[in-house]
Amino acid sequence: MGIAKRGRLYHLRRRVPRRYCGVEPRETVWISLHTDSETVAMSKADRAWSQMIEAWEARLAGNSDDAEARYEAARDLARVRGFRYLDVGAVAKLPVEDVVERVEAIPATMDQLDAIEGAALLGAAPEPCTTVTKTLELYWTLAREKTFGKSEDQLRRWEAPRKKAIKNFVAIVGDKDIANITRDDMLDFRQHWLDRIEAGEVTANSANKDLIHLGDVLKTVNTMKRLGLMLPLGELSFKQGEARTRPPFSEDWITTRLLAPGALDGLNDQARGILLGMVNTGYRPSEGAALTADTIRLDCDVPHISIEADGRQLKSHFARRVIPLAGASLEAFKQFPDGFPRYRNSASLSAVVNKFLRTNGLLETPRHSFYSLRHSFEDRMLAAGIDDRIRRDLFGHRLDRERYGKGASLEHVAELVGRVAF
Repeated sequence: MGIAKRGRLYHLRRRVPRRYCGVEPRETVWISLHTDSETVAMSKADRAWSQMIEAWEARLAGNSDDAEARYEAARDLARVRGFRYLDVGAVAKLPVEDVVERVEAIPATMDQLDAIEGAALLGAAPEPCTTVTKTLELYWTLAREKTFGKSEDQLRRWEAPRKKAIKNFVAIVGDKDIANITRDDMLDFRQHWLDRIEAGEVTANSANKDLIHLGDVLKTVNTMKRLGLMLPLGELSFKQGEARTRPPFSEDWITTRLLAPGALDGLNDQARGILLGMVNTGYRPSEGAALTADTIRLDCDVPHISIEADGRQLKSHFARRVIPLAGASLEAFKQFPDGFPRYRNSASLSAVVNKFLRTNGLLETPRHSFYSLRHSFEDRMLAAGIDDRIRRDLFGHRLDRERYGKGASLEHVAELVGRVAF
């Protein structure tokens, strides 16, 4: 790497790589290192050359036929030159001396300013169209911190409603540039959902979820891409209907129907094991399916399972907990000490179990489901007078007051659970 003095200051002299001949007419470049100290010049040379390469790469991208690539290249080139990219309107509002500084930073060849550099420093690069479907593509990267720790199945469940919301919007309004979305567009989308609610096809809660996910995608991209748009997303939600809660299975139904000899024989063994494990633990089905040999602990004084963020994301930090095993649940885990790999990364568990229960007359009412076992476990603990703090700890729920101390010991909780276990 050649360093030599030109006048008072040291410069870096390098041949232009062949890759950049299309955007750099010179065969050799001299880059000022802005110092008269050879030692300082040596320390700055690598960085100066890296910035030159970065600028040439941005110029190459600026020659692209892709409008978005050209726009991003202009932003990158402005940054390399030490400026923040501003559109031409914003540049025009700058103080005169700031505009002059930008103009003077534009390289000139044969008394003609470089067009690519000029577009970058004076904000003349046309901003690309960001359609609604393009927004969703950008969203996956811009919102990636929301996916940290999610399992493959959790990621699929997280993506699906956002894909659905965008697909629905495009079907009703069209794949518009998000800068051109109007209040009328959003009201048309809302009317579509209102018509479906009135027809009894969906609930208000379902419609609101679509509006929420659409808004999340648009607002995230608007914020993270610094688009500065005033999106017309306010006051669109529907009044929530009364929440439909799942009824619990009665104790008699569990003991005489679900736990009757042979009642679950037609269900595959791993799904049956998760169901039986839920009877006396009340875990969420996905939590049971995610258990592994490391989180199923049978060889200890108090057999228990540990709900942890092991290859998946927990519903909340309160969901991290330890649950003692007793009765039918303990026997089920003895059959599956390594967990249930068939359902560890599968979304089919609830559908498989609910279909089996429905087909075999094992749902107490049409409103009951597999999840009703969780509600039943809560009711049995409540009837047994088990303290609210212990119940919330077992269910992974937030406590409606400050949480003092470590809570009940595992031995004590095991004794309480044993009283209500089947």
